[in-house]
Amino acid sequence: MAMSAPPEPSAPPVASEPQPLVSIVTPTYNEAENLPILIERLHAALGVLPHEIIIADDNSPDGTWQVGETLATQDPTLRVMRRFHDPGLSASVLDGLSTARGEVLVVIDADLQHDTGVLPEMLSHVLSKRVDVCVGSRSTAGGGYGDWSLSRRFVSWVATMIAKLLLRVSVSDPMSGYFVVSREAYEQTAPSINPRGFKILLEFIGRNHQLRVDEVGYEFSNRIHGETKLNRSVIRSYLLGVAELRVGRQINPTFLLYAMVGLVGLAVNSVLFTLAEAVGFPEITTGLNAAIDPVATSFLFSVQVTILLLFAMNNEFTFWEQRYRGWALIPAFALYEVMSLVGFCVHVAVFTSLQNIGFLLNLLGTSASRVVQNLIGASIALILNWFLNTTYLWRRKQR
Repeated sequence: MAMSAPPEPSAPPVASEPQPLVSIVTPTYNEAENLPILIERLHAALGVLPHEIIIADDNSPDGTWQVGETLATQDPTLRVMRRFHDPGLSASVLDGLSTARGEVLVVIDADLQHDTGVLPEMLSHVLSKRVDVCVGSRSTAGGGYGDWSLSRRFVSWVATMIAKLLLRVSVSDPMSGYFVVSREAYEQTAPSINPRGFKILLEFIGRNHQLRVDEVGYEFSNRIHGETKLNRSVIRSYLLGVAELRVGRQINPTFLLYAMVGLVGLAVNSVLFTLAEAVGFPEITTGLNAAIDPVATSFLFSVQVTILLLFAMNNEFTFWEQRYRGWALIPAFALYEVMSLVGFCVHVAVFTSLQNIGFLLNLLGTSASRVVQNLIGASIALILNWFLNTTYLWRRKQR
């Protein structure tokens, strides 16, 4: 009778990786020097609490992702995401959060300006189920902005006031990039979050007003390594994010910025025209011996300066990603000038036509009807200029 072969020994069971209670996501870009220090501080703050650290790096030129991968070979709690698509702070955070396994999620910057010493207190607020979100705040009791300049404090204050007034958020520091959120709150809110938003905290509390929010104060530290990311692009992204949160995605937030710039131009035009009339421009004689009176001269001067200002503001602010540089500014401005004059002619034509037919004259009277007629002409010109600028100038460069 043939004997059966003895069974092969089974492979030893693989030890399963412990489920982390806390997941920490830090978005990085050129933070190679700061990353090892941050990880050490996070481990010290969390101690034996089961946790994981997720580095969401936007393919940093300084090799931040390489530093993270090297550290991960000796640190099983560390994971690195090297991102090649959709760069940006909020998109990086959302990618990191989407892979997090913890019951409580932490977002912290890698620039060492957030105090990890208050993290246990922030976690306790969420772990106790008392709140859904706990914000590390520079503006509440125990918090501070460190050695920030007056100009940077003013920018932060204005941004905070905008968030409080337009989005009705109650936290003292809605601009904070340091917060803890429960998994339940994250999963409830994440599907509606715009990955292009500037401050991910603002996306959470601005879209879900049902979240219970608390704050813990901390002192903002000065950056030791690397460079600050605060620039015109950051400010623009913030305003775009607030606009999108307030009016929804049905209205193009960039168009709202374009309209805001237009309002600034209108105010500047009015001031320049008033000053030019006060100074008194001389009468200009053309080559055909036709004279342009001082009032018309003041008007033309204010219009031309306003066109130059609007081009600069739209190029550097509204259409930041498609902005022109160097010698390319000259033909770009020439095209903008032509399109602006087209819009101006349409404005005047609409206003004159409405005046000729007496639009709303019987209902509102002479003065009020002129104001409405002028607003209609200005609105049509604004929409026309938006179409021309985004079709033939800045969007053409993007293509």
